[in-house]
This record gives sequence, structure tokens and C-alpha cells, in this order.
Amino acid sequence: MGIAILLLVVVVLYKVYKKWLRGYKLRKKLDWLPQVPGLPIIGNILEFKGPTTVLHDIQRLMKEHGKLIVVNISFKPHIICADYDFTEFVLSGQSLLNKSGDYLYLTKWLGTGLLTSDGPKWKKRRRLTTPAFHFSILETFVPSFEKNSDIFLQKLDAQVGQDIDIYRYVTLFALDVIAETAMGVELRAQDLENSEYVHNVKTMCRITQDRSLSVFKSNDLFYPLFPDYYIERNAVKHLHNVTYSVIDSRMQALKDSFDAREEYDELGKKKRMAFLDILLQSKIDGRPLSRDDVREEVDTFMFEGHDTTASAISFALFLLSTHQDVQENAVAEQKLIFEDDLQRTITFEDLHQMKYLECIIKETLRLYPSVAAYARRTGTEIIYKGQKFAMLEMKVLLSKVLRRFQLIGTTPPHQIILSAEAVLKSKNGIKLRLVRRKW
Repeated sequence: MGIAILLLVVVVLYKVYKKWLRGYKLRKKLDWLPQVPGLPIIGNILEFKGPTTVLHDIQRLMKEHGKLIVVNISFKPHIICADYDFTEFVLSGQSLLNKSGDYLYLTKWLGTGLLTSDGPKWKKRRRLTTPAFHFSILETFVPSFEKNSDIFLQKLDAQVGQDIDIYRYVTLFALDVIAETAMGVELRAQDLENSEYVHNVKTMCRITQDRSLSVFKSNDLFYPLFPDYYIERNAVKHLHNVTYSVIDSRMQALKDSFDAREEYDELGKKKRMAFLDILLQSKIDGRPLSRDDVREEVDTFMFEGHDTTASAISFALFLLSTHQDVQENAVAEQKLIFEDDLQRTITFEDLHQMKYLECIIKETLRLYPSVAAYARRTGTEIIYKGQKFAMLEMKVLLSKVLRRFQLIGTTPPHQIILSAEAVLKSKNGIKLRLVRRKW
């Protein structure tokens, strides 16, 4: 027994030494960059106290050491960058397409789809999915944006004159939109807020963030010791079952109905095709995508397509509530477009005319980027010297909100506590007040 324990200790120490040695060699290669002093083994992990402080922690370290620094988390060196030239080099080049280890926490749910895949697979999936967001296809999604925006407005009607956390309502709206456009199903999250699917999506977003910030939960060896391991398994099983059910139903419909394959209706207008339909009719290297391939991409778009957009819309509404002059300019643009017909259906051409509203959205994303940080992993030594869909969705909702309500700040003014989770959020909600607008 004693010999077995001794052998186990030797094996563990050997693995720890190998990880330390690899990290040490990497740090030596990065000695041309400022390195934040840290502790043995855990490195600089104590510098980061949690999602609500991590952005301030990084700002503090950069004030002390510069905009391009090296921090060590356990044995791994990480370059943290706020330098424009280096950021452009990382994001625009073809040599840094591999995702960091943080993305692995999503693979049980999303598999290796567009968000989590690397290299050749990522390139093939990117080529496959890009045509799905051609302007001619995006135009067919506008009625879905508007229909779900109308439901959103009905929910807000009951909250006029009260301080509300707008993020809760926007998240459910975004889930409805992405379910209808990605899977072709009506999730009705805004009407069924407590549905199992909505609950499990929220659960997976929370668990993913918790694992990335926990020394023990991030380790596959220790993770089964925590309740979240079993909660995640059940959530993933349910989410996959829902997606597979939708895929199987749609595949059968495509087999049974020739009309389902036709791109144009009887009037010659292009039919609205869900992202799922496009995937089912697509091929990679001459072969159709497998059932699992389709599930990966649909789940990826369900995850990416609701949280990031919900974050951007919520921050935009908050900023409008605290900048009345900008809000009135945005309303003036809406009046030029819609004149006295407040209830008119929004057209694709209307959205193109909303230049000022688009500027508001872009400025919101500059101040509060939906994804606070991107991470890439270098596979080899390097030498250093999808947006239109979300924009249209945000324009439709913001346009309808501005025509129905005046947004004002709370009393006392709400102070946002930023939290760098899977997407940038406010830990204490995004609160504002609604007043019925006189058009």
C-alpha cells in the first residue's frame, strides 16, 4: 500500500514538473514582454478576484506594467493585450485561429462548432455558414424580428412608470428571435419564461463562466466532485434532445415535401429559410453534414446569437435613458422615416435609413463590447512585428421601443457593476424607467 502511494506521489510530482518546465520555457521566450510577478505554481491567479473585478484588475496591472503584459495562471503564461497594433495582428492574421482552453468548457454543449473549433474545421464551417447571412436571406428575417419585438413591447407596457431591469426582458426576446431564425421553431421564451429550455440555457451560461474562474472546477479531475458537474450533464442532455428533435422533424419534412425545398414562393419572393434548413441542404467536401454536425452549429448559434445581442441591446437602452439629447435625436430620425404612421410594418429599406440609430449601436459596442475579451492559443512560435444579423435585430427592436416609450434614468441613478462573464453583463442588472411617448 505504501509503495502504491509513493508511486502515485512520484507520478503526480513528475506531471507537475513537466507542466512547470513547459511553462518556464514559454515564459523565457516571452521575456521581452513585461511579466507580472507572481507566486510559485498558482502564478498570478490571486490578482483576479472575480468577473465583477477582472476588468478593473487588468486595467490596474496595465497601468503598472504596460498595455502588453504576461500573467501566469498556474503554469501557463498568458499575454494580455490592450495594444491596438498587436490586437490587429492577432485577430486579422491566419496564424492564430486556435481557441484558448477556456472555450473547452463549452464543448459538452456546443461540440466543436464554429465557436469552439480550430484550424481546417473552423475554416470549412466558416465558409459554410457565411452565405447564410447574405443580405437577401437577412431580409426574410425582418418579420420575425418585428413580431417578437411586438411581444417585447407588450411585456413592457405593463411596466410603464416603474424601475425595471431591462436585461431580463431583452434576453427572452433574443432567445425567441434566435430560436425562430436558427431552428425555425417558436420557443415562446417571452411568454414561457420558466420553460425548461430557457432555464437550461441560463444554467449552461452560468456554469461555463464559473468553471473558467475556478481552479478546481476548471480541472476535469476535480470537476465531478462539484454539483455543477451533474447539473451540467442534465442541462446538456435536455438541450441536445430539443435540438435533435427539431433537426429530425425538419429532415423528415424536407424528405416528405418537395415544396419545402423550393427557395421561392408562388409570388416569386424568396422564402424565409431557417439557419437549420440551410445547414441541412449544405455540403462539406461533397458530403452532407451529419446529424451531429448540424446540432453543433444550431446549438452554437442559439448560444452566441442570444446572449451577445441581449447584452448590446440592454446597454444601448440604458445609455439612451441617461442621454436624453441623443434619445430625442434618435426619435427625430424615426419620425422622418415613419412620419405619422407609428404602427407601420418595418421594411428592410427602413432599416437602411436608420443611420443615427446605427451610430448609437456602434458607440454602445465601443463602450460596452458584448464580448469583453478574446483568447487565442499559439500552436507554433509566431513572429510579431457575422454582425449584420445582430445589427438588423437591434435596429428593429430599438426602433419600436423608441416609438412607443421615452426611456429615463432611475432615481437615484442606477450604477452599473460590469461583470466580464461569457458576455459583458451588469451584475446588478440594467435598470431604467419607461414613460409612454406622445408621438
